[in-house]
Amino acid sequence: MAAVLLAAGCASNKSNTGTHSPGSGLQSSAPGSTQTRAAVNKWGRAYEKDRKNRTAILGYASALSQNGQTEQAMAVLRAGVITYPRDREIASAYGKVLAMRGHFDEALNVLQRAQVPATPDWKLMSAQAAILDQLGKHQEARNLYQQALKIAPDDPSLLNNLGLSYLLSNELADAEYTLRRAATLPGADSRVRQNLALVLGVQGKYDEAIQVARAELDPQQAKANIQYLQAMMKQRQG
Repeated sequence: MAAVLLAAGCASNKSNTGTHSPGSGLQSSAPGSTQTRAAVNKWGRAYEKDRKNRTAILGYASALSQNGQTEQAMAVLRAGVITYPRDREIASAYGKVLAMRGHFDEALNVLQRAQVPATPDWKLMSAQAAILDQLGKHQEARNLYQQALKIAPDDPSLLNNLGLSYLLSNELADAEYTLRRAATLPGADSRVRQNLALVLGVQGKYDEAIQVARAELDPQQAKANIQYLQAMMKQRQG
């Protein structure tokens, strides 16, 4: 709960940023888990079979990233960008991994080069905004999120990331309002509601935060998050 969680588009904390995720299906799998390692092996075989297959490039890079192998993911996507210089999805994934490694300026350059002003891609905008948030440029990030929302109105991932942008600058009322709105939309996943629980907890609304956490997580995760919220409450009361 101490770390904000990114949906498909994304803004985040200092160690993690996001774009839309290619189809590895591993959004919530932990590094080193059986599921994650199986995906790395599966996509690795597909990639070795044909290193120019864009689906294999995206799937393998996503699986590697999910397993914490970001250096390898970066190498796979760097080769992918060379093979597909106009592919926005590969560029977006590459920008995400660069940002995960702390190469923020390079990530922004990759994303900006992939963008086409006449037909802008909202996912690239969201990825750029995520990086700007990490650099503390929250207003610039929000301008991009608002532009993206004009293209993809009421997309829950965009609203999630906009809410996190408010959270990062401690504008908690705006963060709560935006995340509540995101959580009500079709397609909102568990991460959106977990972020809502975090914002509620930060504001001292512990009962509601715990209720949201219990509804979204398995018992062990919910217990850990509840303990975190209770510790936060004691610290604030103390």
